[in-house]
Amino acid sequence: MPVFELISREEATLRTAPAKRAKLVEEYLGYIRQLSEGQAGKLQAAAGEKIGSVRRTLGSAARLSGRDVEIRRVGEAIYFWLRPAA
Repeated sequence: MPVFELISREEATLRTAPAKRAKLVEEYLGYIRQLSEGQAGKLQAAAGEKIGSVRRTLGSAARLSGRDVEIRRVGEAIYFWLRPAA
């Protein structure tokens, strides 16, 4: 008989994603976890990265985190913060 275990959706997604993608999303989850009310983060693409890819990965990490994150792109920078609880 199989052994059943409950795990978070975040963990399941990270474990089933290709290793490179999982590592990248985990990094972005770390950025989101650092936020608290009244704080914002700013990301800029590194050499060889595209700002659209940074935005998409941050969006994926935000959905995976279950936190309500506002993400805005301004030029070549991405700003993000937690939306206030309603």
